[in-house]
Amino acid sequence: MLNDKVVLISNVEHFVGDPVAAELAAQGATVVCHDASFEDASVAESYAAAHPDLNVTRAQRPQEIVEDVTGTQGRIDVVICNDAGAAVRAPIESAATTDLRSALEEMVVFPFEMAGAVVPQMKERRSGKILFVTSATPLRGLPNYSMYVTARGATNALAVSLAQELGRDNIQVNAIAPNYVESPTYFPPELVSDPEALAKMTHNIPLKRLGKPEEVAALIAFYASDQSDFITGHVMPFAGGWA
Repeated sequence: MLNDKVVLISNVEHFVGDPVAAELAAQGATVVCHDASFEDASVAESYAAAHPDLNVTRAQRPQEIVEDVTGTQGRIDVVICNDAGAAVRAPIESAATTDLRSALEEMVVFPFEMAGAVVPQMKERRSGKILFVTSATPLRGLPNYSMYVTARGATNALAVSLAQELGRDNIQVNAIAPNYVESPTYFPPELVSDPEALAKMTHNIPLKRLGKPEEVAALIAFYASDQSDFITGHVMPFAGGWA
């Protein structure tokens, strides 16, 4: 259980943010959600009204987000960087550098800054967890998606490096690396409900199905809990055996 834990989740309306937030709140955590769309006060208010067991922050950049959440909650025990960006398909000879820069900004720079912003208070308490939700694609590679795979691979490497750096301060850093998980960002309902598309997707998955949002949420809840205190530096595939 996550009683008394203050958890910050970034980009909650994307990727696996909503199911993770719901699971952590159900396990007793105080969950504060960030999303770029919350800059619009009406959107933030609507989200908060629809999710009364969650809290929201309208701050946008990592340092501001951390300061805002710490100011309202007193501390941050767990940060879940649920970052997502477009998986642009392009062969290397025609891939646009602007798309690569966007991928790096969204999926590497943002979580890098988030970690840097939250670590000082974790060091002071000698306790904390940082979880990066990334992708299993760097573990195998994916033809024609080099920009996306490169960005995800960089964040996987960031998790491993920070685990070495911050272990002496009792801060655990891990990456959860999904692929083929139902989510509105990468595998939306209209795609999953198409039998032909679903058959093509599951053909390469040893378990022959897509992952469920609640399954990855349960895994992330474990990594956020005290039960994972001796686990750090993991890049944990969640891909049905694909990686």
